[in-house]
Amino acid sequence: MIAGKIGAANKVAAAAAQPSFRVGDERLIKLTGPAGHKVSSLLTKQGRPSGVLRVAVVGGGCSGLQYKMDLQDQPQNRDILVESSGVRVVVDPKSALYVTGSELDYVDALTDGGFKVKNPNAATSCSCGESFSA
Repeated sequence: MIAGKIGAANKVAAAAAQPSFRVGDERLIKLTGPAGHKVSSLLTKQGRPSGVLRVAVVGGGCSGLQYKMDLQDQPQNRDILVESSGVRVVVDPKSALYVTGSELDYVDALTDGGFKVKNPNAATSCSCGESFSA
């Protein structure tokens, strides 16, 4: 009887430790091949090949909103998980309102290189391409 209670308690604790997230699709956010390759190599270099790319929208920048990207070990509670170009991407529900339909690309160039977001929800964007308004 006691062993059964301990087993049930362990199952509840394990379920509580696992983040609760939803699975979305590329209609939320899509990575191009070059972006997927770059993120995969960055995750591998950091020693977390099964990690995720977090894409978020935060206040700031010259147009009012800006993108924030971070590599993490796993999705967090309430995240939306999308697999695109071999990479797991997570977006929080608030940021999802701003990035739906976006495409993340990577350009390997000396000038104007790096990650680029093509966002159909952006009403305006600044000249540097780092921030936008919706």
